[in-house]
This record gives sequence, structure tokens and C-alpha cells, in this order.
Amino acid sequence: MQLTAPLLVDIPQQQYKLYGLDAQHLVAVGEFLLEKHTAAAFCNMQTKAAKYGLDLQLCSAFRPFERQVHIWNAKASGKRPLLDASSKPIDYQSLTDPQLIDAILIWSALPGASRHHWGTDIDVFDANQISKTALQLISSEYQANGPCFALYQWLVKHAEEFGFYFPYQAQKSGVSPEPWHLSFFPVAQDYLRQFKADELAKVLSHAEISLQSQLVERLTELVDHYVFYVAPSPAESQYDT
Repeated sequence: MQLTAPLLVDIPQQQYKLYGLDAQHLVAVGEFLLEKHTAAAFCNMQTKAAKYGLDLQLCSAFRPFERQVHIWNAKASGKRPLLDASSKPIDYQSLTDPQLIDAILIWSALPGASRHHWGTDIDVFDANQISKTALQLISSEYQANGPCFALYQWLVKHAEEFGFYFPYQAQKSGVSPEPWHLSFFPVAQDYLRQFKADELAKVLSHAEISLQSQLVERLTELVDHYVFYVAPSPAESQYDT
């Protein structure tokens, strides 16, 4: 499934999947779409987790560019709440445009720069402890006494066995820590190496996105901080040693 007409963005068509413009490389896992190797690894991990009494379920997987633009524009216009790094509300009307960009990026990826575009990254929860509708994806749900704490502890120990790791960790990434977000590093690392800020600039220049000119002006800085600055994958860590 191709999501954007090929002549709208002047980048190689094989690069479309990096920016959420193409879903041809994805397969269905229930109601979600995932890159095929990621899908197989997730299903294996889900089966193993069940043996420990955990109901490992997806609440987010592939997200197309258009969907990320919708989220971005809703937050930029005050139609969706803005939260600070402690998950406390921010008054969006009090912010300048640069401050608004920074506030949105605390919890929402820049369209075209989300790892969810790749189909390699997932948000997960324990459906034995909390329903998908009740889930807020806030840190307290994955901390001690939270409904997904046992799942998080299990994933810290076992996710790497299936090729997954946490890319957003404290002091190791530009994005706020997300204990619900896993990345299938055997494929995601290859996609990250292919990612280019100048290609993303072309994608954004064709989008109906709030704060467009400010985003393009700051794009190199934003990509360095929010795309390339992530916790090193286990494969990288092993290579470095």
C-alpha cells in the first residue's frame, strides 16, 4: 500500500518507508501493521510473555506520515493537550512558536521523523492489568505500583532475546524516556542509517503542517536531537566493545 503519490515528493521511492509514506513492506498483526521481521519477532515474544502471566499487546505500531501530521497539527492548535516531561499540562497559548515546537516534541515525534513510520517500533502494554482504552501511556503506568510495571521489568530482562530494545532512555536520547516503546533493532538500525534530513525537508515542504517554515529552518538540529540521538542498540553496544 503506497500512501503518497510518488511525484509529490522528490526523493527515491525506496526511501518512502523511512518517512511514513509507504506501507508496502508491512504485514498485519491484528489491527496493526508491522515490518515483517518485526512482526514475527513480536509474536514470538508475545507467546513467551504469556508463559509468565503477561498479556503483551500492541497499542501502537506503524503510523503513517498523514496520521503524525494530524497529531502534530492538533497539538500546535491546542486541540490536543500538551504535557511537560513530568506529564503535567502546559498552557499552549503562553508559548512562542519555537517554544511550541519544543513542547510538542517532548512527547510527539515530528512528522516524517517518527520511528513508528518504519514499522519496526511498537508501544506495548499488559492487557491483563489495564485495558487499551484506559491506557494513557504515561511513565507512572510502567513504574512500581503501575499496571504495566511487571511487564516492563520482564521486557528489560527478555526483550533483547527477541531483537527488541528501548530506544528512548533517560540521558541517552533526545526523546523523553518511554518504557512502553520498543524497537526491533536488527531492522531499525539499518533504517536509521538511511535516514536523511534533506529528504525529510522535501517531505515537510509538501505537507500541510503547522509551523512548517520554523521546522524546516531548524531541521538539522531537530533531526540530530530527536532522530539520531537515541540509546545505542544492543548490536551497537556489542560492536563497540
